Amino acid sequence: MTRGRLAPTPTGYLHVGHARTFALAAARAASGTLIYRTEDLDAGRCRPEFAAAAIEDLRWLGLKWAEGPDVGGPHAPYVQSQRLPWFRDVWSQLQATGAIYPCDKSRKDVERSLTAPHAEDDAEPIFPPALRTPPGAGREAREPGQTNWRFRVPDGETIAFVDALQGPQAFVAGRDFGDFLVWRKDGFPAYELAVVADDHAMGINEVVRGADLLLSTARQLLLYGALGWTDPSWAHAPLIVDAEGKRLAKRTAGLSIRELRQKGKSPEEVLTAPLDQLLG
Repeated sequence: MTRGRLAPTPTGYLHVGHARTFALAAARAASGTLIYRTEDLDAGRCRPEFAAAAIEDLRWLGLKWAEGPDVGGPHAPYVQSQRLPWFRDVWSQLQATGAIYPCDKSRKDVERSLTAPHAEDDAEPIFPPALRTPPGAGREAREPGQTNWRFRVPDGETIAFVDALQGPQAFVAGRDFGDFLVWRKDGFPAYELAVVADDHAMGINEVVRGADLLLSTARQLLLYGALGWTDPSWAHAPLIVDAEGKRLAKRTAGLSIRELRQKGKSPEEVLTAPLDQLLG
C-alpha cells in the first residue's frame, strides 16, 4: 500500500507549482496513507508563519493527510528541526561504515545544502577527489563536531532508476555529481541526509516531487545503499514554468496559493487553470 508524503520547506508562501505537485502526491497516495512533514532545517530562512500558511493553504485546496504536525501520528515529531537526535543517529551509522568523511573545505554550496536544491542552482562544482581526506578519516569521531561531512561517491558508478513520470534515469557518480554534503559544521544535517532519514523512519515508499530533484535522487540512492535501507519508488512531476520558461519560485508574484485565494480563485482553478488565466 502506498505511503506518500508532502514535505514543504517554509521559506515563503507555496505557489501553483507546489499546489499541483502536492495534489499529485495526494492523489497517488489516495488508496494508502499520506503524511505531512515540515522541512524547516534552514533556520535563517524558514519562518513559523510560512509553516502555518502552508498547512492552511493545502487544506484549502482540499488535501488531507493522516499524519502531520497538526494532527500527530506514530512517527512524530513531523517537524525536522525537532528531529536532530534521529539525524545524529543516522550520521553515526554512516560514519561507522566509512561512507562519509570530515571536510574542512568550505564552499558556497554548503549554505544551500539545508534545503532542497533546484535545477538551475544544482550544478555545483564537482568536489575534486584530490581534496578528499584519506579513507578512514574521521572514524574515531563520536559526534559530527564543528566541521562539514561529505559522502564519498563511487567515482564512475552509474546510479540508475526508473521514475514513474520521467522514465529511466541514469547519473554517473564523479561526473554528474561529486562528494556531497551530509552534515554542516553548524550542527545541522544537509538536505540529502535529512530527507532520506525521515522518509525511511516514516515508512515512505513513494516520493512524489518536482523534476528539479532528479539529480538529488541519485545522491539519495547512494545513502539508501550505504545504510542498507530499501529505497522508495520515485515520481518526479514536470515543473510548472512561467511565460518565459522559468521555474516558478516562492517569490513569483501573483502565483502563490495565498494570493490566488485572495483574488477569489477556486481550488480547482489553482490546480488546473493555465497560468495566464490565473494571473488575469
